Amino acid sequence: MTGKGGVGKTTVAAALGLAAAATGRRTIVCEVAEQDRVSRAFARHGVQAEQEVQLAPDLWAISIDPQAALEEWLAKRLGGGAAWRLLAHSHAFQYFVAAAPGAKELITIAKVWELAQLERWDRHNRTYDLVIVDAPASGHGVAMLTTPQTFAHIAHGGPISRQANKVADMLADPDRTGYVGVAIAEEMPVNETLDLERRLHDAVGLGLDTIVVNGMWPGRFSAADVKRLRTAAANGYEPAVTTALRAAVTMSDRARAQRAHLARLRRHARAPVKTLPFVFERELGIAEYERLAKRLAA
Repeated sequence: MTGKGGVGKTTVAAALGLAAAATGRRTIVCEVAEQDRVSRAFARHGVQAEQEVQLAPDLWAISIDPQAALEEWLAKRLGGGAAWRLLAHSHAFQYFVAAAPGAKELITIAKVWELAQLERWDRHNRTYDLVIVDAPASGHGVAMLTTPQTFAHIAHGGPISRQANKVADMLADPDRTGYVGVAIAEEMPVNETLDLERRLHDAVGLGLDTIVVNGMWPGRFSAADVKRLRTAAANGYEPAVTTALRAAVTMSDRARAQRAHLARLRRHARAPVKTLPFVFERELGIAEYERLAKRLAA
């Protein structure tokens, strides 16, 4: 899942995870920006990176730490022992990984691939039916998807090339991977989502499977209602009443503008467009995520 920054990707990812888990699919929501917003949203605090923490029945979350993921991959390749420890903690090797363009992204997306395998790098880890990736904002997210192809070509054989090719194959396989664009109904997010469709196809040969427009305000008033509200707001009522009338007009204007942007997105996007309502709460809790999950499931 990707989209312009600030559109609520993590919220939609968490809600989609709940919806999938409710069908009995063992699901993990994976954050790749070294954050743990999903686990904190479910009141799971103090979660360490790379820890697969259970949030609800059949639902887990993980925040990928590229360094820990690299060490896990090296342990698999080298079989643990002194050789693995020497390489994993070598300053020269760490400098190479930090300096190599795209290395961090490759390690991250390889860990995503690993989460989706029936045989994990660590055979004691559980397996999942669905991995939901809360990817970086669309520009960085698309760039991350191209790194396996880049490294496969650069490496010219060997374990890095083989791993990169496996990841690239999965990312381009519509039977194993789907892409969801997340937007809000405003001009720039809509523009970026339409551009994302094109750039995603150039990157992996696939388009968006669906687009979720988050944060839609309700259309509570008809055009005649709004006209009466505007007239009433100018009639000099006491301040509290005038403030409420103006708020109602502002809400109606915003909802109308959102509908116009949504209509433009639906006209030009190839993928189907779904919507989620704006949640009028200071903070989202499990009840709000469950409500959004039911909307997505429907």
